[in-house]
Amino acid sequence: MADLTKYRNIGIFAHVDAGKTTTTERILKLTGKIHKVGEVHDGEATTDFMEQEAERGITIQSAATSCEWKGHRLNIIDTPGHVDFTIEVYRSLKVLDGGIGVFCGSGGVEPQSETNWRYANESEVSRVIFVNKLDRVGADFYRVVKQIEDVLGANPLVMVLPIGIEDNFVGVVDLLTRKAWIWDDSGQPENYKIEEPPADMMDAVEEWREKLIETAVEQDDDLMEAYLEGEEPSIEDIKRCIRKGTINLDFFPTYCGSAFKNKGIQLVLDAVVDFLPDPTEVKPQPETDEEGKETGEYAIVDPDRPLRALAFKIMDDRFGALTFIRIYSGRLKKGDTVLNTATGKTERIGRIVEMHADERIELDGAQAGDIVAVIGMKNVQTGHTLCDPKHPATLEPMIFPDPVISIAVAPKDKAAAEKMGIAIGKMVQEDPSFRVETDEDSGETILKGMGELHLDIKIDILKRTHGVEVEVGAPQVAYRETITQRVEDSYTHKKQTGGSGQFAKIDYIIEPAEPGTGFEFESVVTGGNVPREFWPAVEKGFRESMEKGVLAGYPCLDLKVTLVDGGYHPVDSSAVAYEIAARAAYRQSLPKAGPQLMEPIMKVDVFTPEDHVGDVIGDLNRRRGMIQGQEPGSTGVRIKAECPLSEMFGYIGDLRTMTSGRGQFSMEFLRYAPCPKNVADEVIKETLAREAAK
Repeated sequence: MADLTKYRNIGIFAHVDAGKTTTTERILKLTGKIHKVGEVHDGEATTDFMEQEAERGITIQSAATSCEWKGHRLNIIDTPGHVDFTIEVYRSLKVLDGGIGVFCGSGGVEPQSETNWRYANESEVSRVIFVNKLDRVGADFYRVVKQIEDVLGANPLVMVLPIGIEDNFVGVVDLLTRKAWIWDDSGQPENYKIEEPPADMMDAVEEWREKLIETAVEQDDDLMEAYLEGEEPSIEDIKRCIRKGTINLDFFPTYCGSAFKNKGIQLVLDAVVDFLPDPTEVKPQPETDEEGKETGEYAIVDPDRPLRALAFKIMDDRFGALTFIRIYSGRLKKGDTVLNTATGKTERIGRIVEMHADERIELDGAQAGDIVAVIGMKNVQTGHTLCDPKHPATLEPMIFPDPVISIAVAPKDKAAAEKMGIAIGKMVQEDPSFRVETDEDSGETILKGMGELHLDIKIDILKRTHGVEVEVGAPQVAYRETITQRVEDSYTHKKQTGGSGQFAKIDYIIEPAEPGTGFEFESVVTGGNVPREFWPAVEKGFRESMEKGVLAGYPCLDLKVTLVDGGYHPVDSSAVAYEIAARAAYRQSLPKAGPQLMEPIMKVDVFTPEDHVGDVIGDLNRRRGMIQGQEPGSTGVRIKAECPLSEMFGYIGDLRTMTSGRGQFSMEFLRYAPCPKNVADEVIKETLAREAAK
């Protein structure tokens, strides 16, 4: 049986362009997993194996790979940094025990780092920090450490200090051993020597080392007392304290280096082994019932307990569908039958493989703590729990955000139509934040996603990976509707044909609910005027009507309906009659309740060189943006704003033009807000014209 204390399931996550994939490449080279290092900028990185990734130099899917370091097995997931793919980061964090947060030495804490850091905090994942790219112009290790404290509210525990900076960066001083690791210019990670630190750094080394020890010994009262009395703890004791504090999320051991130049990676790998938790040291996953409520049982990491595994990613490649699973307890062998608690169906396990990016190594079985891929599972989707059929249980499911942008696509010819349906089906399984609908009136296929880039890549995958040529319509914003006033009203549904008729009378109040609550229903009927067994039918009628608002047919948000009274006929009343009455009542009363169009507002983070700040702010104001703040950095200024999504189409092109190609931005959905009347009128007019044209 494998020793679980020698396992580390870790993810590498950061802002786009901070150097995650390059760091993963260097780790694989150092651990002997690959012999030639592939570069992201050459489109040859091992974990960026999709054509779209190689071309754009960004990571889109999280790739899984395994390697060994000092007798420990590392399962590594390299996650994307771009905001449109945060879903990949989120679902990877759900199954990891630890992580490496990579920050750019010159860019510092960038917008996406904040989102990823927040996700990691929510998932309670222990992390070590690697400040990368110290060889770049404008790099400043100490500034980034300060930003981690100020912007992320985190507590970085500095473990090494850089020797030199920018072009003069040659290595690091390990504060625990007071030794300098200095690499030569060959770019080979193994070409380093360990010597005494430079004389001019000794004061800084002692100062930071003291801070490190003071923070570490707070984890152990006895050591702390001895330290206060002047007794220095041993390096073993300090490491034990650092491990404890890291697992408790009290602080994050912080390293620095240059992944591209192969400097500083060994110490990060040592930190993963020394300070990040093994699968048995992490809080076990809670088990839930069918409604998603916790049962009080936990999936304890133990190979001898019943099987509990979570499918966290579906990937389709040239060999068929791959389902990535994290096994929390029990064992999984070829030929086993497992129960999928989401569908209630059993599946037989065919081939089990260990992934190394897009290569695979066949396995006979796997056990608690492992991350493996299973080939050929039919009905498993992201977030489904696989378990022992004799001991069913559900793990906490994943929650995915709703898409905010949609486009219509149509196949170019008949042959493409069939292929498109199959291809989109596969893509929806792979990515839960990507949705598809068919417009019943026009027969158009509507793709929905998290942003322009997200949908852009999906169209690209359709063309290249699946060979489907499609015509793409203009992007559409996912507007919503709501109401602003309280209305008391009454509706009677009466239909008399031969034999028994239909009768239902309801008196009700419709009013705005708290933002974010969705739909609330309450009945205060007394005396049996509307019998209790018909209340659910009234609720269903209103709830389902909310899918179409009265202004332009967009879904309705945040509505409360109170059933006050009504009437009932002993023969003609039925659940169907009350449901019809509720639907008609919705159409009758909503126009009286001050209906209002709501638009998605995005949190926008723009980075621009200093001399273009005025242009960028002026342009954001023209886009109805609200500037929330500015943060000057060493290489430019970060502007935080809130902007309506409808004004942000094509923004990247405009930003690059304004900033001579040096500007960058990211945005993510923030909330829905009322649409100004002039904009709302225009949107309603266009939407109704579009519907009429169909």
